[in-house]
Amino acid sequence: MVSNTVSIVTGGFGYSGRYITRRLLNAGGEVRTLTNAPESQNPFGDRVRAFPFSFDDHAQLVEAIKGATVLYNTYWVRFNHARFKQADAVRNTLALFRAAREAGVRRVVHFSITNPSKNSPLEYFRSKAVLEQALMDSGLSYSILRPTVLFGREDVLINNIAWLLRRFPFFGVFGDGSYRLQPMFIDDAAKLAVEEGARTENRIIDAIGPETFTFRDLVGQIGKIIGRPRPIVPVPPAVGHAVGKIVGAFVGDVIITREEIRGLMAGLLHTESKPTGETSLIKWATANRETLGVRYASELSRRRNRSTRL
Repeated sequence: MVSNTVSIVTGGFGYSGRYITRRLLNAGGEVRTLTNAPESQNPFGDRVRAFPFSFDDHAQLVEAIKGATVLYNTYWVRFNHARFKQADAVRNTLALFRAAREAGVRRVVHFSITNPSKNSPLEYFRSKAVLEQALMDSGLSYSILRPTVLFGREDVLINNIAWLLRRFPFFGVFGDGSYRLQPMFIDDAAKLAVEEGARTENRIIDAIGPETFTFRDLVGQIGKIIGRPRPIVPVPPAVGHAVGKIVGAFVGDVIITREEIRGLMAGLLHTESKPTGETSLIKWATANRETLGVRYASELSRRRNRSTRL
């Protein structure tokens, strides 16, 4: 039951946070959000109160969380940049967990990643494993959700694959493109998160959709759906990354990083778990084919301006 409970959603005006917030409000709950941009446009009006993250002010962070029953944590940074680092995101998330415990939060629903490992050579997956362990050791009740790729109207990966297909005569995949991924619809992930917030037992769940694609097949399917089937060309990872940097310079964004390529090719966005989402990417993309990839979805623009709409 969500009705008459107070929830904290990190990034409640952002991508996944907005879907979680909407579901909580529709269920009759009260929602507060912690955000890097409390002055951003609030799509929920006076139904949601916004507080700054205040990671470096423990007392202020505790005060913002106090009285809440569940903390839904979507906070993270996708890659290292001059303005933000994954190491800082780890430090900030640990501060958030400490504040949640002191504030008396009953449960934390935390978004992680599939196949995290403290021994991973990839900082993203290694850092996610460190945070999972910290939450498990915190004494807080928890549910850890491990998504692969989340798709929806505001997503980056699926949209930008379509954007590239609309503009270039061929599409390069790293290596043979046989590595797999299991995209999950963003609102399915939000539904799962809210359901987990109502539970009491500690759980770790792979948040994956009902379809499994090789990367090559995913690109081919999207091309057909939007009416832009292109030749799919295998390229060495280094070449693909270099091309990504050139295109990224043109659009003012980071399209893909070396670590993301390595994680993708290592099969880290695939598990053998049963699907936890119901929405078909193919059916969703078909229903949205007229708008999918028409505009580029910029990660950096989102961080510069939280009110950016795709």
